This record gives sequence, structure tokens and C-alpha cells, in this order.
Amino acid sequence: MMKRIILLLFFICPTLSFCYAQNIEDVRKAIDIMDKYGLFAKGPDWEVAKKEALAQEPESVEQARDIIKKALKVAGGKHSFIISSDTVNKYNSEVNWQMPSVSLNDNGDILIITIPKFGGNQDMAKAYAESVLENHLVKTLKDNSSIKGVVIDLRNNTGGNMYPMIAAVHQFLPKGKLIGFKRRNHTVWYNNRSVREVVLGKKEYEHIDMPVAILTNKRTISSGEVVLICFRGLKNIRSFGSATAGYASGNSSFFLSDGSKLVLTTGCDVARTNEVFCDDPIVPDVETDNPLEDAISWLTGY
Repeated sequence: MMKRIILLLFFICPTLSFCYAQNIEDVRKAIDIMDKYGLFAKGPDWEVAKKEALAQEPESVEQARDIIKKALKVAGGKHSFIISSDTVNKYNSEVNWQMPSVSLNDNGDILIITIPKFGGNQDMAKAYAESVLENHLVKTLKDNSSIKGVVIDLRNNTGGNMYPMIAAVHQFLPKGKLIGFKRRNHTVWYNNRSVREVVLGKKEYEHIDMPVAILTNKRTISSGEVVLICFRGLKNIRSFGSATAGYASGNSSFFLSDGSKLVLTTGCDVARTNEVFCDDPIVPDVETDNPLEDAISWLTGY
């Protein structure tokens, strides 16, 4: 009996050792990613967090994830997180978006474009943007003298892929740079053409010069905030509603060994005005409980 136990332990221990080693390796890999790319992975707080994480020897996947999550909040702040492999697979297999909508107000003189969250593949991204760009109300906007302005509704846009969102309304934005992402050592700028081409290829749409009112609320998050920032500093723009959620930062994704995804904040959003936005809510020009009505009133008298 004792011999059997010894043999059993002999075969189990190498397996456990392998598992322990994999957990430790996952932590080391995650810390290395944070160290290289994390927006806040610098200074004494990060050095302490990194040292604590690397000193531990997690005995399970759950322990390893807890260690990574703790360090992640230091390296990436509140916008960083881990998505389990099950959630990743579920997200990839489900439609996580809805089409934008285009309509007119009751008087028929204000165009209202609702831009919802988006998560999907390239074909879905193109369909999302073209649902606005190819809408007959938008296509005839330049020739319709009865239309006085446009409302872009970003309320309850909880984020996702910024490219199709911006592409959907890029006709109302000027050529040139739209938004920057301030990383630890440099700022990367995105311009109108590059964003449009990611979604639509070489197809071009004519610029529409018209006053635009933007609606926001506390559920305007992440990429929803990016769209708002793209309009920052333009002369014929005004925002209405309540402050956004305060996740105006850019994330990058990295896969871990079990298929889970490390989502790390790597940059703060920068407007063309050189204002930097990150963890603080963005307050609209007009704080109001009746954003659509007030926006229409402003556009009507513009």
C-alpha cells in the first residue's frame, strides 16, 4: 500500500509542479506586459506592486488572476481589467451591437443620429457605419435646405470599437487629426482619413458643414467618449446632457495562456485642443435634464 502511495505522489507532483510553473509564468508574463505598456506602470507605487506580484507563487489559476488584477489596477487604472476565456468566447459568438438610427424631429428640420456601442467584426463595422452614411436623410442633407442642424446622440453608448462609430459621423468632422492617445512617452494621433479607411476602405464621403449638437450622459463610456472628444474645439459644436463616465482612455488587449484576455490602459485621450482626458468625467457645454429638447432649440436658433 505504501509503495502505491509513493508511486501515486511521484506521478502527481510533476503535474502539480507544471501547473504551479504555468501560474507563475502567467503572472510574470502579465507583469511584463504591464511594465512595457501600462499607462501608470512607473514610479514607486508600480515598483512595489510589481515586486509584490513577482514574489508570489500562485497555486491555482484563480490565485494567479487575483495577483494580476491587483497589479493591473496600479499599472492601468480603473479602465483595465481581465476577461475570462468563457466570456471571451461568449463575446465572440454573440452580436454585441446594434445599428445606429437616423431620424428627424417632429418638425422635420433637425436630423437625429443615435450612435450606440459596437463590438463586432470588419463586415459588421462597415455595415454599422454605412447604416448612417448611406441613409437617404444623410445622403441628401447637403441639398436639403430645411434641415437646420444635426444631433448626435451618444447617451448610453458604453463603448467598444471606436472606428465604426467615428466613421459613421466622419462627414461632420474636418479633415486632419481627430484624436490623440497620450502614451507614457509619446502621443499617437489619428486623422479623419485613416479612421475612415479602416472601416470603409478607399470610399470617400463629402464633408458636411453643419452645426452639430452632441448628447451625453453618465453611460457615455470609453469609445463613446472618444467620439465626443473628436468634436472638441470645433466652432459649430455644442454638447448637452450630463457628464460622461470618465473612461476617456485607450486600451490594448493581450491574451494569457488559458485564453483569458488582459485589457490594459495604454493611453489617455487627447483632443485637437491638446486637452488631455483620462479618468475624469467630461462635462457637457450645457448641463440639462432635457438634452434633446435643449439641443434642438439651440440648433433651431443657430
